[in-house]
Amino acid sequence: MINQSNPLKLTPELSIHIKSHAFLLWASLGFLMPLGVVIIRMTESVKSIKMVKVLFYTHVTVQILAILLATVASVLSLINFENSFNNTHQKIGLVLYGLIWIQPLIAFVRPRRGMKTRSLWYLVHWLLGTGVCVLGIANIFIGLHTFHEKTSTIVSLWAVLFTAEVSFMAFLYLLQCRWEYVMKQGVTQDEQIRPASHASPTRNQKEMVVLP
Repeated sequence: MINQSNPLKLTPELSIHIKSHAFLLWASLGFLMPLGVVIIRMTESVKSIKMVKVLFYTHVTVQILAILLATVASVLSLINFENSFNNTHQKIGLVLYGLIWIQPLIAFVRPRRGMKTRSLWYLVHWLLGTGVCVLGIANIFIGLHTFHEKTSTIVSLWAVLFTAEVSFMAFLYLLQCRWEYVMKQGVTQDEQIRPASHASPTRNQKEMVVLP
């Protein structure tokens, strides 16, 4: 890693490459992938099977776009940057580039519902997806710090803005599992009871429609 006494010479061309790399990875790992997680979790609370399908395919589309943007960013970094992998940002980035392609492969080979391996598959898919999001967000912060160390460029504004975005995403994620409970606080127990003939489809019923 280049320290303050021997800073990186930031040419206009290199500056464009770094900004492009940063924007693509923010869009991919810092925005789209967390957004995809929030979207698929919304299927737990919606009542319409049609809306569940819309959310599921939106989740798939968003995640595919995120993977493509991350791939472009990785190619850009390999072509234009010195990749000695001697700092934390580059090492984590290398791991992430591999994980983001393993995840869609796991999704593609999901077992049919009812098979004994389905539960294990779901656990692995969920853990890997969540892990990639968390590790990706962490590496963006590490990348900002690394860029500051190498160029002495002030990045505090970008760090604050990204922190605000991540905090908002985390708030939405946590709110999703509590929103229905919050809404029920203003309803009496008698009003919450519905006749069995009018019961809304369960989560398992909805998933059976969208996830074969």
